[in-house]
Amino acid sequence: MPHTYEFPRPALTVDCVVFGLDEQNLLKVMLIKRNLTPFRDEWALPGGFVRISESLESAAMRELHEETGIEKVFLEQLYTFGDLNRDPRDRVVTVAYYALVNLAEQKIRPQTDASAAAWFPISDLPPLAFDHDRILATAIARLKGKVRYEPIGFELLPKKFTLSQLQKLYETVLNTKLDKRNFRKKILSMDLLIDLNEMQKDVAHRAAKLYRFDEQKYRKLKQRGFNFEIKLDCGVVG
Repeated sequence: MPHTYEFPRPALTVDCVVFGLDEQNLLKVMLIKRNLTPFRDEWALPGGFVRISESLESAAMRELHEETGIEKVFLEQLYTFGDLNRDPRDRVVTVAYYALVNLAEQKIRPQTDASAAAWFPISDLPPLAFDHDRILATAIARLKGKVRYEPIGFELLPKKFTLSQLQKLYETVLNTKLDKRNFRKKILSMDLLIDLNEMQKDVAHRAAKLYRFDEQKYRKLKQRGFNFEIKLDCGVVG
């Protein structure tokens, strides 16, 4: 006979903060318009209830795919939010995740309990349901901190990118103007970029060289204690 508990148990959900970088180097977040009460027709982070038979990460990936069409992305657990009154339906605890995607490579297809899904600049957001403004603020702080000591920023770029695109990424996320010469010197000295011997095509400006991040080499170096750290000193990468 299955063991049952006498005590009331809170419901468990997952919420996903998905960041993307557009062609104008605007940092954006994916939001869905809710098709269910509470907060019907209001914007929220993708998410939902965890099923008995699935892990937290599986639930996050499932909800993300069902509500937005996004799949196969970098996903990492962020924080657990459990304020007593965060959900008007019941006592609900949520485990938040953040994801990083190349915005141009993801096709958005809202389904299930989302009537719409769209990218919003983090500087111009609509009011959010539940406590999702707090979850988003926590995710932005995590991204700003972690992008400086782990190469997660490459997840926001196309697989082939220029050094200018890479610099713009860091400037956008960190909200800091970086010195071009120092930045390139620092990045190239890590020896983690593969020169593809290719140039940009069909661009209005002078074509630049294309690179790819060598993830396999980074993993090997990390096992040996390699430190991927980008130090900022007065807005200049040192």
